Amino acid sequence: MRDHVKLFIPGPVEVSADTYAAMNAPMIGHRSKDFQVLYADVHEKLQTLFGTTQQVYLSTSSAWGVMEGAIRNLVNKKVLNCCCGAFSDKWYDVSLRCGKQAEALKVDWGQAITADLVDAKLATGEFDVVTVVHSETSTGVLSPVEEIAKLKAKYPDVLFVVDTVSSFTTLPMHFDSWGLDILLTGSQKAFAMPPGLALFAASEAAYARAAEVKDRGYYFDLLEFQANGKNSMTPSTPCISLIYGLRHQLNKMLAEGLENRYARHARLNGMVHDWVRKNGFEFFAPEGYRTKGLTCVKNKDGFDVAAFVSLLKKRHNLAIDGGYGKIKGQTFRISNMGDESDESIAELIAALDDTMGAL
Repeated sequence: MRDHVKLFIPGPVEVSADTYAAMNAPMIGHRSKDFQVLYADVHEKLQTLFGTTQQVYLSTSSAWGVMEGAIRNLVNKKVLNCCCGAFSDKWYDVSLRCGKQAEALKVDWGQAITADLVDAKLATGEFDVVTVVHSETSTGVLSPVEEIAKLKAKYPDVLFVVDTVSSFTTLPMHFDSWGLDILLTGSQKAFAMPPGLALFAASEAAYARAAEVKDRGYYFDLLEFQANGKNSMTPSTPCISLIYGLRHQLNKMLAEGLENRYARHARLNGMVHDWVRKNGFEFFAPEGYRTKGLTCVKNKDGFDVAAFVSLLKKRHNLAIDGGYGKIKGQTFRISNMGDESDESIAELIAALDDTMGAL
């Protein structure tokens, strides 16, 4: 029996011993030359992952900080929040709490946001920002961001903001060629780091819009990030230990090769999918719209999800998730993202089989 509960939940995910060791580097001043060197080191690698020549920023916050910041910085007229699960639904609530005019484009949980749906809303001319969650962590749905982003050519004055929290580094990102205005993610999912660090890129159009908005605040002020980022600095005190961990993880990713990393996530995701089918379960997300870093499994009649999750933890010190929000118990979720391997997913599957047999 391992000495701790290993996480196969959709975040935070398991953090490796070598990543913790990398984070245990000596502290440095956040306004020092040493920090500028650290920031510059991770920056170029992040540009590769984001698919951008723009600056990439580090925010000491969860990704939600940047999600709220995008609303505060960019919405002058009205925001269209595309809602297909718990986290995309929450973005609409955040927009209203920020005092912005907002409308929710809602589909049933388990369905994807499509370009046609967004097009029909943007055609009204009411909106100057649209928010989309690429991988809806609560449902396992992957919405076709590349297709949605093509609408930018048709609506050049609308800014496109995309959350890639549970898809980043499991799939390729192309911030520049997709024509996005904000792309954001967090440290605690496929980066396989502890929570507390958000990362994002912004377009020139986003900076121009932010300059027009008077109540964008300070902590997530896009123009503050831009000014400091030019000097390899952050606007406020950063989580330096997490940035050491980020540097380590980026080096591992690039050593593995990004295409190999994407292929590994697809392969491990396929192993979990095979287990789902073998045991007579169904997927909550439809074919063609399933994310690669986690699987949301639809419960079947009479199956006690809570008991299954509890017994897996008791027998094997492994944790999966028993469903989120209004579909808790109706679904369960299994992560394969981060540093997982064929061997670790095979171990998980054997443990799932053993637990099924012991229920």
